[in-house]
Amino acid sequence: MADEQNLPQDDNMTDPATAAAGEMTDETTPETDAPAAGSELADLKDKYLRQAAEFENYKRRTSKERIDLFKSANQELMAVLLPVLDDFDRARHHTQDTQDAGTVREAVDIIQNKLIKTLEQKGLTPMNAVGTAFDPELHEAIAQVPAPSEDLKGKVVDEVEKGYYLGDKVLRHAKVVLGQ
Repeated sequence: MADEQNLPQDDNMTDPATAAAGEMTDETTPETDAPAAGSELADLKDKYLRQAAEFENYKRRTSKERIDLFKSANQELMAVLLPVLDDFDRARHHTQDTQDAGTVREAVDIIQNKLIKTLEQKGLTPMNAVGTAFDPELHEAIAQVPAPSEDLKGKVVDEVEKGYYLGDKVLRHAKVVLGQ
């Protein structure tokens, strides 16, 4: 109670909010601001609805563009692979009556080289895993065998399935055998 008695009592001291309310003039009374505020609120609601509709249209448009991009990417790849398919058809037709395995092997090798070159032009590159240190980001270990030499311990000894990069991303991990 003693603390309450020591506080200064000033009738002129008022709360800032009540002081600001007391300073209002007749020009800015809440009654005259109501139509302006309602108009501003309606404008803001209209802008909000327009922005929301514009964003929904943007999402639909980008989704459609993405689907079209995937379709056209597949179309482009198929177009470059058609000549390789034609070569397989021709090789099959011309080696149909032959008994010479060397001729068939030569035809398959030519087509394989053409396919590899076509895929390399599209950004596909094979991994070279044998003899390198095992990297779980690039390799999938499917077996471990005793290392044929000390320098191959913890390294890739054999490659069961080749890994590939598409650009600088791993398209398929190499399936490898590790030396232990």
